[in-house]
Amino acid sequence: MSELINNSQSRKDLLKHMILQLHEGVAPEAVRARMIELLTKIPYGEVVEVEQELISEGLPESEVLRLCDMHSQALEGHIDLSGMKIVAPGHPVDTFRRENRELEKAANELHELFSRAGTELSGPGKEKYVNTVKALFNSLADVDKHYRRKENLLFPFLEKYGITGPPKVMWGKHDETRQLLKNAIDALNMPGEFTPERMQVKVELHLAPAVKAITDMIMKEEEILLPMTLDKLTETDWYDIYRQTNEIGYCLYDPDVSWKPQGVDIAEETSAEEGTINLPSGKFTSEELLAILNTLPVDLTFVDRNDKVKYFSQGRERIFDRNRAILGRDVRMCHPPSSVHIVDQIVADFKGGRADSAPFWIQMGGKFIHIEYFALRNEQGDYLGTLEMSQELTEKRRISGDQRLLTYKKSTK
Repeated sequence: MSELINNSQSRKDLLKHMILQLHEGVAPEAVRARMIELLTKIPYGEVVEVEQELISEGLPESEVLRLCDMHSQALEGHIDLSGMKIVAPGHPVDTFRRENRELEKAANELHELFSRAGTELSGPGKEKYVNTVKALFNSLADVDKHYRRKENLLFPFLEKYGITGPPKVMWGKHDETRQLLKNAIDALNMPGEFTPERMQVKVELHLAPAVKAITDMIMKEEEILLPMTLDKLTETDWYDIYRQTNEIGYCLYDPDVSWKPQGVDIAEETSAEEGTINLPSGKFTSEELLAILNTLPVDLTFVDRNDKVKYFSQGRERIFDRNRAILGRDVRMCHPPSSVHIVDQIVADFKGGRADSAPFWIQMGGKFIHIEYFALRNEQGDYLGTLEMSQELTEKRRISGDQRLLTYKKSTK
């Protein structure tokens, strides 16, 4: 029997047979036990090949999707990763993995909070507890960018190499997870008091299933998808993915190193970074524009017409922390749960033409901070997005008298 199982085709035939047993209604526990008994390890590529074969042989994608969780759980810990390639920091696969670690941290914290619901919701820290749970689910919702990078950057390359079935199955699992997250966030935002009993119902019906869907996907990625993509894609493919990643954004993690494949001749881009940006009142290079935006004594953040964060300036002295993980994120997810309704109101007023700006000011750490949101519109008055401008005005508020051009003195440094 061991010689049979050590043969690749025999392993795949056995795995296919067991998946079909699940399809026919055999209990998952029995299939798992039999699989563990016969399969000590199975190479990750064979799992993908089996899913592809099942779809090619006529098993509906919807049925493979239904069986995906069951056979993945049965395989967990029994997939051979010994041949997996090692990647450098900054490589897209390294970024996917680091994002998974951040998702796991949020998931673990939520599990710990679920276990304390009875105590926390009966004591004085009730409001803080609820807001913490909501904030963590807002963070988990950032997984959408992680999934969109797979769907729009990674999967097309797999399809180029003839791997079409497994990406479709995984995309279906993404959509299931998105819906579970939406259900969880809706459940947390339902009106009514948070009691231990009501929270327990929310956890069992909505919150825990959403968290589990995310952690299950991490296993599918790291034990099956990512090792297989490293075998199939070239370094040039990966660099194409890397260059486009910023357009979608990152999930709870901002890479702090750049990456470029070794030993691959890649022509330098000559578009935005070397080109000229022409405007009605003048022109400048992208380098000059970047310097202008980062020299202005304000923090700028741009949210597009679809409520996604598209840009933030990177001046020397920032007022509020920003990193590239917020790019592509829904603006509502960038604010505490307690203020989301205000953000919704501002955006609705801007889109509806009822307001063009919304100013606020706060005292923070002994500093006077002025924050103002502006509606951006084109010449026809169509809404383009919102610009947030924050400025530290403590010293400027103390200014009096005049300082004219003729009183300018050069710095002695």
